[in-house]
Amino acid sequence: MFYQPLMMDALWDYGAAKYVIFGVPFDGTSSYRPGSRRAPDAMRQASENFESYNPFFGIDLASIPIHDAGNLEVYSSVDETLRDLYYDTRDIVKNEKIPIMIGGEHSLTLSTVKACAKDDDDIGVIALDAHFDLREEFGGVKNNHACVSRHILEEATDRYVSIGTRSGPREEWDFAQDNHISYYTPEKVKDYSAKKIATKVMKEIGTSQFYLSLDMDCLDPAYAPATGTPEPFGLDPWQVRDLIHAFAPHTVGFDIMEIAPDYDSGQTALLGTKLLREFIAAHAAGNIQ
Repeated sequence: MFYQPLMMDALWDYGAAKYVIFGVPFDGTSSYRPGSRRAPDAMRQASENFESYNPFFGIDLASIPIHDAGNLEVYSSVDETLRDLYYDTRDIVKNEKIPIMIGGEHSLTLSTVKACAKDDDDIGVIALDAHFDLREEFGGVKNNHACVSRHILEEATDRYVSIGTRSGPREEWDFAQDNHISYYTPEKVKDYSAKKIATKVMKEIGTSQFYLSLDMDCLDPAYAPATGTPEPFGLDPWQVRDLIHAFAPHTVGFDIMEIAPDYDSGQTALLGTKLLREFIAAHAAGNIQ
């Protein structure tokens, strides 16, 4: 199923781990800049840069039970890849561990959300994303990366909020309004502050457990230029970190998607990896028994 674990500070074996990191190197439906299939290994390489100690939470990641299960074997077909990803994630969830996916394109999130939500109808989804991703299909492909939010709403849960949203055709804006889909633009995040938005979202979504999906294009390309579909006027790293810190303790699954490492000199993979580490530290700090 998996091969060659490499993430720094992921020192525990699978049986003893609480957090299971796995890569899914698939970008078969990418519509603008492919290359996110190379992100999992780029993020593992970037992890070598960071100290294990997190001073914000006073936690050493080397002491947290983290396991890197390597990369999932993927197919040329998105549907086959989604099928196997679902079953692999279900195994992690059934073993009472937190799945952490590093993609790969955003279409993959559908399977991990469904795997986490199968046993609990009250799980909500919070997506940090520049795009609505509310199309029924794109380019003749139902499970295109541009459709992931639509399929989550239809197949997994209607408890859904998007943050950082600023791009989509007129039809998607109308669809969101007509169907009362909650979203927060970067302007709203700036006006309210990330911390206040996080509190508002957690009350609004109406459940105490979330799946958190981070599409790196939620960030402004000044900070994260190497994404599949970059969109200016986005969030900044401090806002995203604050949101992750707020949501992480209530999160049952997490992913970081759409880094395309070929389009910069490594800074987007560095930032994504740092945010992954912030998620683990925040989750661990919020769930100390």
